[in-house]
Amino acid sequence: MFSRDIGIDLGTANVLIHVKGKGVVLNEPSVVAMDRNTGKVLEVGHAARRMVGRTPGNIEAIRPLKDGVIADFDVTEAMLKYFLERINVRGFFSKPRILVCCPTNITKVEQKAIREAAEKSGGKKIYLEEEPKVAAIGAGMDIFQPSGNMVIDLGGGTTDIAVLSMGDIVTASSIKMAGDKFDQSIIQYIKREYKLLIGDRTAEDIKINIATVFPDGRNEEMDIRGRDLVSGLPRTITVNSKEMNGALRESVALIVQAAKSVLERTPPELSADIIDRGAILTGGGALLNGLDQLLSEELKVPVLMADDPMQCVVKGTGMMLENIHKIAKD
Repeated sequence: MFSRDIGIDLGTANVLIHVKGKGVVLNEPSVVAMDRNTGKVLEVGHAARRMVGRTPGNIEAIRPLKDGVIADFDVTEAMLKYFLERINVRGFFSKPRILVCCPTNITKVEQKAIREAAEKSGGKKIYLEEEPKVAAIGAGMDIFQPSGNMVIDLGGGTTDIAVLSMGDIVTASSIKMAGDKFDQSIIQYIKREYKLLIGDRTAEDIKINIATVFPDGRNEEMDIRGRDLVSGLPRTITVNSKEMNGALRESVALIVQAAKSVLERTPPELSADIIDRGAILTGGGALLNGLDQLLSEELKVPVLMADDPMQCVVKGTGMMLENIHKIAKD
């Protein structure tokens, strides 16, 4: 039994793993539930996510990645080890080669942390690739031609925007504004307007089910429950899509601004290509209602959502693993 090459999309919100020859074998939330007293890992992934905001004092549900980088090294290592053991990719004699994706502007120290966590969790050789490049490949773009391709990858912790040509990044920007910050904007809005405290899970449900960022994008209502900040008692309120549009306006404006700055720095010939081809939206955050329409209107270029945007990065790792000899120096 020999080990296989694996690709990991190590996301702030989710971890996705692609095994060469098998496809995507794992898609779990990046959450670890630990016992504070003993430091023991109790649950990882979906089971741990169900515990967020619902645990007694001695149990803590931790998200070890923040803004696309490792915030808690030991917990990240434990999480990766757990996932790799579960998919059983280690051979008797050899360890797998691992390709990990990371945001474009992370520091050397942050790169080293990702590399070490992957090594300690059972990898033999670790390759790092920039997220928007891998997302573009996973979305089916041919980035190896001398023509401009623009990708906007909205994850949980970071939004990576890049223009690619000849297989590499020409201009790029990575901002710490993405899915998690959208949730926080919703929490703050409801706290401010209704004096009601809601949790991260509720905010995410609102974002998925009724939120929109395009005027007249959708018009829906939802009942939500939380704790009244004045009386301290549980209370139910109804919120609608129009309110959520207002709550998310500032957050989305930052993404639009970052995309504009990337286009402003792009060579004119490549800009002309992008007007023809448009930009591709990838990542879980791309599913936010009306985002493609808003970006298209603001950037004056067509913006299309990739098929299955959540899996673009991990699918891209799979395609890169097929040609791992090109990135492997030895």
